[in-house]
Amino acid sequence: MTREQLETRQIPIYFAVVLAAVTFGLLASDTARLLQAVITPAIAVLMYAMFLQIPFLDLRQGLGNRRFIAALLLANFLLVPLLVWAITRGLGDHPAILVGALLVLLTPCIDYVVVFTHIGKGDARLTLAATPVLLLAQLALLPLYLALMLGDNVPLAITPFVEAFVLLIVLPLALAVLTSAGARRSRRVSAWNSAWAWLPVPAMALVLMVVIASQITVVFDDFERLLPVIPVYLGFMFAAPLLGMLAARLLRLPASEARAVTFSAATRNSLVVLPLALALPDEVRGLAAAAVITQTLVELLSELVYVRVVPRLVR
Repeated sequence: MTREQLETRQIPIYFAVVLAAVTFGLLASDTARLLQAVITPAIAVLMYAMFLQIPFLDLRQGLGNRRFIAALLLANFLLVPLLVWAITRGLGDHPAILVGALLVLLTPCIDYVVVFTHIGKGDARLTLAATPVLLLAQLALLPLYLALMLGDNVPLAITPFVEAFVLLIVLPLALAVLTSAGARRSRRVSAWNSAWAWLPVPAMALVLMVVIASQITVVFDDFERLLPVIPVYLGFMFAAPLLGMLAARLLRLPASEARAVTFSAATRNSLVVLPLALALPDEVRGLAAAAVITQTLVELLSELVYVRVVPRLVR
């Protein structure tokens, strides 16, 4: 199998992994829970593999499309947060679910959104180039949004968040930039870089496996308590793409770029924020993590709709 063939088969691979993870997590729950210890290292490896695909040393050219970047920022950090604030007001009596929903819905995806954008006939190259911008913006704005929308409902400690961001984002990002710089001077580093180009798909599959297998029993055990968040996720599923389309229309983007903004607005950073949910206080940790995983399952099904509908709506 070539690398191109592997990449074109990502979606069936991911869904097969999700089904296997759910089955394993339910049938061997005690063993599956042990995989929770692997979540953070697995996500760090995924982030390093993904960051290596970003041409950091040539970002000026990739980020030269100011209207696209403006539409991306407008959709993800103004329109979507307003939507999230509106649709989560009914979760005030469920603080654990509220914090989990806010964590996942306020952070735009920086990994498999590139895959779905490509399949949905959007400009995946621009999406990939804009990843550092999305990353830095959500790092800066997430604490502010949480403070505004949570109030005093959930006491949050800043230290676990800082540790998770350093391990999952800052460290892999720094290593990827150093690797990219070294690849221009060393054949060995260049060969290392080329080998890692094969790993984003296997790394994503590994993350889906360990995350879902280790947490799926929590979702099933607490499913009745999670019911209030299901309408929130369904509402987001329908409304977020429309906000992406609105931002693209306001900035007068061509179709492929407009589709990319639409997918970005609708796709969330669930895998990366899960360790943040697991770092919450004991009284909210389990249910908040289950809320994050529930969003992942809803979103993966939503993406099957998006890849067919978005190219027809955005022309």
